[in-house]
Parts: sequence; C-alpha cells; structure tokens
Amino acid sequence: MRVLLVSDVYFPRVNGVSTSIRTFRGDLLAQGVETVLVAPHYPGQAPDTEAGVVRSPSGGVPKDPEDRRFRLGALRGTMQALKSQHFDLVHIHTPFIAHYAGRRFAREQRLPLIATYHTFFEEYLHHYVPMLPRRWGRALARHYTRSQCRDVDALIAPSAPMRDLLAGYGVDTRIEVLPTGLPAACFTRGDGARFRAAHGIPADRPLLLYVGRVAFEKNIDFLLRMFAELRRSRPDALFVIAGEGPARAPLQAQAAALGLAGDTVFVGYLDRQQGLPDCYASADAFVFASRTETQGLVLLEAMAQARVVVSTAMLGTASILTPDCGARIVDEDVPRFAAAVAEVLADRQRAREMGLRARAYAETWSSARMATRLVELYGEVAARRQAGAAPLR
Repeated sequence: MRVLLVSDVYFPRVNGVSTSIRTFRGDLLAQGVETVLVAPHYPGQAPDTEAGVVRSPSGGVPKDPEDRRFRLGALRGTMQALKSQHFDLVHIHTPFIAHYAGRRFAREQRLPLIATYHTFFEEYLHHYVPMLPRRWGRALARHYTRSQCRDVDALIAPSAPMRDLLAGYGVDTRIEVLPTGLPAACFTRGDGARFRAAHGIPADRPLLLYVGRVAFEKNIDFLLRMFAELRRSRPDALFVIAGEGPARAPLQAQAAALGLAGDTVFVGYLDRQQGLPDCYASADAFVFASRTETQGLVLLEAMAQARVVVSTAMLGTASILTPDCGARIVDEDVPRFAAAVAEVLADRQRAREMGLRARAYAETWSSARMATRLVELYGEVAARRQAGAAPLR
C-alpha cells in the first residue's frame, strides 16, 4: 500500500503533529506501507534526509515566527506533480490549507480520504484570533470542523475524549481512537547529570520540567504561578522550560514579574537523540497543565524516562493519565498543584517508585502496535471505497 500524507506542519518545526507523523511513518514502513509526505518548506532548513518528504514553498504566519503556511499556487503545482504517482489513500493531518489540498487530490484521483484530528481548533482559534468574541470563534470552529469531517471516509482521534468532543459537535463520520504511541528509542535512558552539567545546574537542586510548545494555549502561565507558590516552601527549586513558541517573551516577562527570572530557565528546542532524553532524565518532576492537548505525547515521553508526572487531566491527557499510571493527577488550582509537587520533591524514594511505575505504564503505548491498527484501518477504508460502499459511519 502507498499513502499520500498532507500536513501544514512538519520538522524542523517541533510539535506533537510532527512527532506523530514521523513516528507513524517509520512504523508503517516497517509494516510494508510506503508514505509520501507533503509539508511546507522552512527557511534555512537543512536538506531532508528522510525519504519521501516533498517540500512545497511557504510563507510566514502573522505573529507566529515558527509556523509556515503553504503558498497556494505552489502547492497546487506540487500536488499536480504527484498525480503521476500511484497512491491507494490520502491521509490529512492538519485542518488548514493541507485539508483542502488533500481533499482535492483525493477527489480528483478517486481515492479514499482519512484525516487525523490532532488540533483542538476551537481553543487554537481563541488564542490566535483574540479579537474575535469567544462565542463566535467557538461557533466558527465547530462549523468548520463539522464541514471538514464530512469530507472524509474516516476520522482518527488521538484520544477518547477527543472522539467524544467531535461527537458532541455533531460529527457522524466513523471515528477511530488511535494514539501515536512511543517508538522504542524513547525508552533509551537519558543522562540527567550530563544535562545539568551542560547548564550549570547543581546535581542536588530540585528541578521541575515542562517540555512542549511555548504557546499560550499550553497554560504555562499557570505553571509559573504554581512555581511561585512552590518556592515559598522550596526556595531551592528550579523550573526548566524546554521548547519554543510565540509565548516565550510574555512568559519570560511574567517570570520576572513574579521574581522568578533567575530560577526559570528557557532552554529552547533540544535534539531528540540526546538533548531531550537527557533533559527529561534531569528532572525531579515533569509538570503539565495544558487544556488543549488532543493526546499529550510529552507525558508519555517523560514517563518513558521514569520521571514523575504532576499534571491536570483535561481533554486528551485524561486518556493517558489514569489512576494506575504512576502520575500525580491534580486540579488546575495553584495551591493544590504546588502542594502535590512539594510532596514529590520531599519523598525521593516514593518518587523513584512512581517513576518506575510510570515507565512500565509507558511501555504499554507501543508505536508499532498503533501502526498495526492504522494499517488495518487503511485497508478497511480502501476496501470499502473499492467496493463502492458508503463512508464509515
């Protein structure tokens, strides 16, 4: 089987969508499914070493220096050139220009069409078009979501809460819950001492860690307020934020206003081969409070490094953070969250035991297993289209 993937985002832009696509591509190839990915070109990026990635010219996104938008004319040319190749199915990964390009290609080539709903579009729109009244933005996002979901033969949701949210919108297309999962490399132990030494962090200093996009919808401002509360009882604690995004400067200003500038370290992006595993391994607690995750892969990555996770459980993260996963699940409440972190820092033996339980739990989220399920879905959708059956409902 040969599948065309279309996405508005991919590496070198680091986020959950990019990670999900790359993870699935590797596991799909191991199971005999070849994929070709159409993604934007990023200025200054090194040539792709990953086979089957087709780059199309892009332009900037206002107020977002990291993301890119396809140039429509160039994208049409890119997609037109692909029509000489054989594909069995089209799989869309983002709800922006890529959705409509993938839909058009599938219709013109008479191919089945699948989409993964990675992005909580409703919340995304609220943060990036703040002048739009939230009620109007919610209605607009839901309208476009229903419209796009009607375009496809089947949908993939990364978590059960995301499936339920789409059903609540009135989406009646069949939705398959299919998380990304973790590749085996995520379980290679990082060297926390190496990360601390590289950043001048004492070996015995309590370290809190956030990894992910540094964006408004990630609720990092809450984590900073929580950290300020924690510092009352643990003035020796340090907060490391790994990632980049449009909220970095405002968050740095907030840290300064809270008196935390010297104890909050923004380390930017880290390479996934060594830098990121080392960073995870350096932490005494991984903290997270995003309200918009459709899955929350960073939670599993932290668990794979035997780190204790202290997190809220909202939307997609609620499907990962179950009572037996080795994490501390808390409400979005500054004093309660800070108290939970303080308890983790105070009892190193219990934290070690929780970390080992978290690692064992993360091992159940095998990416190869998830890819097997995706291959089965591809086959079912393609067979139904070939037989002239109606889309999956």
